[in-house]
Amino acid sequence: MKFKFLYILFIYLAPFQFVHAQEKKSRNDTVKVYQKIEEYSNKSKFNKFIYRLLFKSQQSNSKNQKNARKTYFIKKSFERNECKIIRNIHIETLDPFGYTVGNYKDQPEKGFEKFGNRIHIKTKNWTIRNLLLFKKNEPLDSLVIKESERLIRRQRSIRSVIIKPIEIPGSIDSVDVSVRVLDSWSLIPSGSVSGSRGNFDLTERNFLGLGHEILNDFSERFDDKKNAHKSRYTINNIKNTYIKSTLTYDKDFNDNITRSARLERQFFSPFTRLAYGAYYENRFYTDSLPDNLGIFQNQDFSLKTQQYWFGHSFKIFKGSSENFRSTNLVTSIGFKNISYDKRPSLVFDTDRFFASEKIYLATIGLNTRKFTEDKYLFNYDIIEDVPYGKVYSITGGFQDKNNRRRTYLGGRFAYGSYFLFGYAGVNFELGSFFDGKQSQETTLRIEANYFTNLISIGSWKIRQFVKPLLIIGNHRANTIKDRVTISERNGISGFDNPLINGTKKLFCAFQTQTYAPGDWHGFRFSPFFNMNIGVLGTEDNNLFNDDIYSIFSLGVLINNDYLVFNSFQVSFSFYPSIPFQGSNVLRTNTFRNDDLALPDYQIGEPSIVQYQ
Repeated sequence: MKFKFLYILFIYLAPFQFVHAQEKKSRNDTVKVYQKIEEYSNKSKFNKFIYRLLFKSQQSNSKNQKNARKTYFIKKSFERNECKIIRNIHIETLDPFGYTVGNYKDQPEKGFEKFGNRIHIKTKNWTIRNLLLFKKNEPLDSLVIKESERLIRRQRSIRSVIIKPIEIPGSIDSVDVSVRVLDSWSLIPSGSVSGSRGNFDLTERNFLGLGHEILNDFSERFDDKKNAHKSRYTINNIKNTYIKSTLTYDKDFNDNITRSARLERQFFSPFTRLAYGAYYENRFYTDSLPDNLGIFQNQDFSLKTQQYWFGHSFKIFKGSSENFRSTNLVTSIGFKNISYDKRPSLVFDTDRFFASEKIYLATIGLNTRKFTEDKYLFNYDIIEDVPYGKVYSITGGFQDKNNRRRTYLGGRFAYGSYFLFGYAGVNFELGSFFDGKQSQETTLRIEANYFTNLISIGSWKIRQFVKPLLIIGNHRANTIKDRVTISERNGISGFDNPLINGTKKLFCAFQTQTYAPGDWHGFRFSPFFNMNIGVLGTEDNNLFNDDIYSIFSLGVLINNDYLVFNSFQVSFSFYPSIPFQGSNVLRTNTFRNDDLALPDYQIGEPSIVQYQ
């Protein structure tokens, strides 16, 4: 079984690597920068230790000559005006149709463009101003301005942005700053239909130009006419504080209800010093559990969750370079309280796994966190910010549950960067509870992300994505709910039977994503092939002793130039075998390729290692 698993991987990757090997690579020269960093690090043993931990190589990504020339001139403009006092900030927001941020001459010409702009509510200037990390009468700091540009670009209602200095004739110590923003069309209807269910959701991602997001999602199951509904209201930034608030109501097909409220300020930037959050949730749901004889019966659950956390980031180095300023010592503390009002009886939960608990945790760690611009990743020919860096952190604390106290200890290492062969990142986590000297509910979690450099074949562009995940649990609780699964939430859609579980899991997603040339009325078509494979194991056997669970999907992503952060998808999936259902199963629109997101190398709320 092991050789079968490896053989599938080899057959899939070998032809692609041959093509990929033909692609030429280019790297930026950063020798001078790193010589200065190394000289500074040699001033003390501590600095030298931090340097060896956190600095290795500077990434780069290929750009076409036009974009490289534009970037060069903007960079030179920043260098000439660095540290000058910002006199005025000019903000201009553009309607989504017919305009571009880089060309002032572009104007809407077609009738549908003008009509779309008339009914679109542009982002308010003060909404953009509240996202800026710089203000009038402050010295111009190019790193802060570029970070502000990234934070604006990550807003789901913004398509692109350019921030640049505007020199003032006759002034030697002052400069203006131009912020030019292109909106996306923010009202997004989408949906899907398969043989068993239909779904429709309507999202407004820039309500009244305020940057608020409203989501309403409705689904219906055809066989029993059951429906599900989800609503969410999000304020992404409360008055330049970067505090995000979210209210959510969710009811699924089985009348399980979740109500939640979250107020949170994350370490949204490497320059952020304070972060904190609060979360409240009420859940009412029914789930099936086996008794001592293995007979499943529905059990009712009712619980409340409260979470609070606070974090502080300390700048380690006094230098002004990007490497110095993006390297921090981060500390955070957190408290979580889960209170059950209704839970299963002892017959179905002999170890009292579902019990009220209080968890107190603290994290300390070092991280270097930076971003680079790339294109043709999750969107078509749009600048996207790819995170890279390093994380070293330790989490410790204790849990009060079932009238006993257990200690918790965990650690994390993460690293990601661009290499000659593409982008690669890995996240390694290990954590365990301890009752005296006995370890309990131990989790080892290793996940990675890889994508190739952009490959051009004629006018077509191609990337290969690979995302493996390994989870190993040891001394887990004696309940079916403390097991890893391969299901829609945790791997492959279609394997949702609770009996398909284990204490360890190896899962890997492969996706060949193409980007077709040309468009049709602004719609871009990006065919893809995806292969997801996974295996499960128990503490008593090897991962490769059991069946291989797999799904093979062909589909196309349909993007629109004006609906940047949303895409329509049509896919056909083939299952060689689904336990308890059958073999050679063909389904439509069951696969969604939105599980390739990259980590941002942030240290935030302390938590135990995720086991699912």
